[in-house]
Amino acid sequence: MDKVDNERSLPDDDEADDARRSYERPRGDADHRSKTQDRKASSDDEDDDEDDGGEGDDEKGGKKKNGSKLPLIILGIVVLIAAIGGAIWWFLHRNQIDTDDAYTDGRVVMVASQVNGYVTVLGVNDNQFVHKGDLLVQIDPRPYEAARDQAKGELAAAEAQLNSARVALQKAKTTFPAQLAQAQGQLTQAQGTLYNAQTDYKRQHAVSRGATTQQSVDQSTASLKSAQGQVQVAQAQVEMANLIPQDIEQAEAQVRQLEGQVLQMRGKLATAEVNLGFTRVTAPQDGWVTRRNVEQGNFLQPGMQIMALVTPDTWVTANFKENQLTRMRRGQDVDIEVDAYPDLKLKGHIDSIQLGSGSKFSAFPAENATGNFVKIVQRVPVKIVIDSGIDPDRPLPLGISVVPTVYVK
Repeated sequence: MDKVDNERSLPDDDEADDARRSYERPRGDADHRSKTQDRKASSDDEDDDEDDGGEGDDEKGGKKKNGSKLPLIILGIVVLIAAIGGAIWWFLHRNQIDTDDAYTDGRVVMVASQVNGYVTVLGVNDNQFVHKGDLLVQIDPRPYEAARDQAKGELAAAEAQLNSARVALQKAKTTFPAQLAQAQGQLTQAQGTLYNAQTDYKRQHAVSRGATTQQSVDQSTASLKSAQGQVQVAQAQVEMANLIPQDIEQAEAQVRQLEGQVLQMRGKLATAEVNLGFTRVTAPQDGWVTRRNVEQGNFLQPGMQIMALVTPDTWVTANFKENQLTRMRRGQDVDIEVDAYPDLKLKGHIDSIQLGSGSKFSAFPAENATGNFVKIVQRVPVKIVIDSGIDPDRPLPLGISVVPTVYVK
């Protein structure tokens, strides 16, 4: 039954052939038209390739052109970022001036011997910190002690002579007037004797020879001459005694001479004591011992440098270019970086600007008025005082490199 139904459902052979032809014809026409269009498109593409160089090449060229613009875009972005960064850096650093030509500086005290002698005690070692008054070197003091004692003895003798002269002066001021009075009294006495002698002489020569004897006459004559001589002697003594001011002045001059000798002896004693003190070479101030070139047992000569002391007072000497000084003023804040200690940050301020470039004070300053002239930017030392940031455990040796940054207005 099923077979019969299938046979009924199938069409006749003629009808099937007609249907198949009607179905295959449109499909063939479509395939024909598709093939024709493909050939035409290919022909058009070849013509376009011959005329315009090929559409495919244009597409590849466009891709290449788009790819070649990418580095330029990146370069432009980098330049823009660099310009922005440079502008920001300039804005932040426009009021900052720095230099790498800067070094730590300080005071160095040269210690020298002032007397000669052998070193008996060496009280310090290299790079040791000492305080003012500490013993550095002891020189043999025995020759200077002997010189001091001798000066003391000479001074004592001179002072004794001076005291004797002063007593003599006081005595002369009393004795010389008394001697004058005594001479004047003797002169008066001699004059009285002379008067008696003259009276007796006149009387003996006035009477007749029978009333007197020749012996009496001769005696009156001798008495007269003796009295006259006594008067002359008395007058001379008075004249000598009248030189009281001169005699007193002479005594005073003797006192002054001895006073000068005493001063001389005192100076000699002071010199001996000073020389004895120079045998103890002590630290003139606080500092670190450097460049020690003395050992125990060395013989020192006056003026011989034995060591140097570096004081704790440290600052920075920065050699800025002359065109960097335009806005630089005293008192401006400074940040200081130390090459030896990168993590150490120091704070300071400008103390002063030297009134002269470094070349001006060099051993051989430039002679710009001779020969050909070439302008060279000069550098001027600027003293920067360190205010804070120094670490006691990190010493700042003199001459190490630093980088100061000045904040100008």
